[in-house]
Amino acid sequence: MSRVGLKPISLPEKVSVKVDAGKVLVEGPKGNLGFPLPTGISVKSDDGAVVVARASEARQQRALHGTIRSLVNNMIIGVSKGFVKDLEIQGVGMRAAVKGQDIDLSLGKSHPILHPIPSGLTVTVTDNTKIKVEGIDKQLVGQFAAEGRGYSPPAPYKGTGVRYVGAKGRRKEGKSVGK
Repeated sequence: MSRVGLKPISLPEKVSVKVDAGKVLVEGPKGNLGFPLPTGISVKSDDGAVVVARASEARQQRALHGTIRSLVNNMIIGVSKGFVKDLEIQGVGMRAAVKGQDIDLSLGKSHPILHPIPSGLTVTVTDNTKIKVEGIDKQLVGQFAAEGRGYSPPAPYKGTGVRYVGAKGRRKEGKSVGK
């Protein structure tokens, strides 16, 4: 039994959920999102709440029940509030800038890295070292932030690289001079 899948999702104001031809459509003040439903999973919207149900106790449907509920919940949050990931760059000479539809990352490599910004995302850079990724699709925001961090993850000795704001990185002690 899925504990997550059984919880109803409360709908905020100005957000509507429709099911049409096996697809969930969520509309809100920040935009629209859609997701195809797998067979055997149904979504019903009534009285300001959304309920995700499964047709049988088959293993695959039990596995998808809570996942689909979480995806629908994330779509509702996305179109009403949106999602934000903050990154910071630490290191001498490391910086970032937005150039058109790309983000230009200078991360101490021999060449600048031009990473394309997907449509639906807003990326802003302040102080050349703080990157803010905003959007309504949680997966897209998280994936873009992870790809940016992946170009230069935080180093364990110096701590240089791209990290999430507020993330605690493990720092190792360097070589000690023994006598």
